[in-house]
Amino acid sequence: MTTGPSGGRPVRSPALATFLSFLWPGLGQFYVGARRAALVFALPVAIVALVLGLQALGGVEGLIVQILTPSIALTVLILIGLFGLWRLLSMGDALVTAGRRGSWRRPVPIVTFVLLGAVVIGSHGVAAGGTWLVYEAANHVFIGVADPEAGPSVGPSGSVESGVPGDSAQPTPEATPTVARSRINILLTGIDSDKNRDHRLNDTLLVLSIDPKTGDIAMISFPRDLARLPTPDGGTYDGKINSLMSYAERRPNAYPAGGMAALANEVGFLLGAPIDYYAAVDLNGFKTLIDRVGGVTVDVKQALNDPGYGGWTQPGRVGFRLSKGKHTLDGETALAYVRTRKGAGDNDFNRARRQQELLLALQKKLADPAMLTNLPGILDDVAHTLTTDFPPERLSEMLTIARAADTTAVKRYVLGPPYAERPTDAGDYILVPDMARFARLSMGLFGAESRYATE
Repeated sequence: MTTGPSGGRPVRSPALATFLSFLWPGLGQFYVGARRAALVFALPVAIVALVLGLQALGGVEGLIVQILTPSIALTVLILIGLFGLWRLLSMGDALVTAGRRGSWRRPVPIVTFVLLGAVVIGSHGVAAGGTWLVYEAANHVFIGVADPEAGPSVGPSGSVESGVPGDSAQPTPEATPTVARSRINILLTGIDSDKNRDHRLNDTLLVLSIDPKTGDIAMISFPRDLARLPTPDGGTYDGKINSLMSYAERRPNAYPAGGMAALANEVGFLLGAPIDYYAAVDLNGFKTLIDRVGGVTVDVKQALNDPGYGGWTQPGRVGFRLSKGKHTLDGETALAYVRTRKGAGDNDFNRARRQQELLLALQKKLADPAMLTNLPGILDDVAHTLTTDFPPERLSEMLTIARAADTTAVKRYVLGPPYAERPTDAGDYILVPDMARFARLSMGLFGAESRYATE
């Protein structure tokens, strides 16, 4: 070690000072004795690190889930850029401060700064790129919560001829009645946009009802053939419930809030509890997500044999079979598992139960911390599969519930017989809800919070 002129500050290695500030801004300044500069460079980074550390005490998964909020993802993206710039500034200042007599201009310090600077730029560029993907995915998935003052508009009665809803609907400003309540109700709908159709059908209609305080979870499936449905305005929608969304989308003047709002409001009205949020899943993208997580394991209660199933991507492949017992399903087989319903002894109600089972299996797989390493790919799949108005700020809360959930304790209902029966005067296959049974189920689930309890 040597000293500077007139017994000044010791002369230190510029290359080592640069390296130390590369490790942590301000550390190189501390090494050369520039304590005030060390504090200036180190303190902001220490504060950010402390905040992140406190957040991580609740679990790394929770911290990562928070980044899925678009506003937080954007903030993290900006911080990554600023931190990278701050590191470069600290490295440069340490280099110059340590080489006061021009020693920083020598080849070794310069090469050290250039190489380490390239590492900073490269690593922060990769981190920023990944965060940008998260931001874009979150923006695609979370479309924002509708204005509660506007309220979804669900149509009054339509007429049907040959099963096609008529044009007699008029707009209504009424939404499902709301009261102070403890549960969160989310409508999960699987949308099948087959290339041979000119409209979209909701092949899956499932309400996930969660009590955040107790962790109690209920799954209620609505058969797609429910028809002759009472509506909030006192009328009747004669078409099948799985056609309501497309029906409303084709009539924007009658349904200004859109097809999904119309469907959510009608489901909430039938259930007796408002739908807070929805999540729409494209079924073709669903299989990609299942492949991404390595498949899902289900326990098949009844052997399946549907020789007419033709939903495969492989040309010429027809039929679907699955023996009784536990199976790990890839994406395409899982999709067939929740689509098939025409095999011997099978029906739409069994299919709804399988849909519930598959969702629970996927939830269990996604809640596994091992999936964090696969998060970028999962996010990309989800961005092409899911659209929801669920607030991303509540994702951490939902993750906590999902991790603690006992899937065997989930209450599961399929609103086929006896909740709905086929009428004797119908030509097409439809199910007419027994509103008295719907009311009893609703009050059993929601108690005094059910709208039926006030009627």
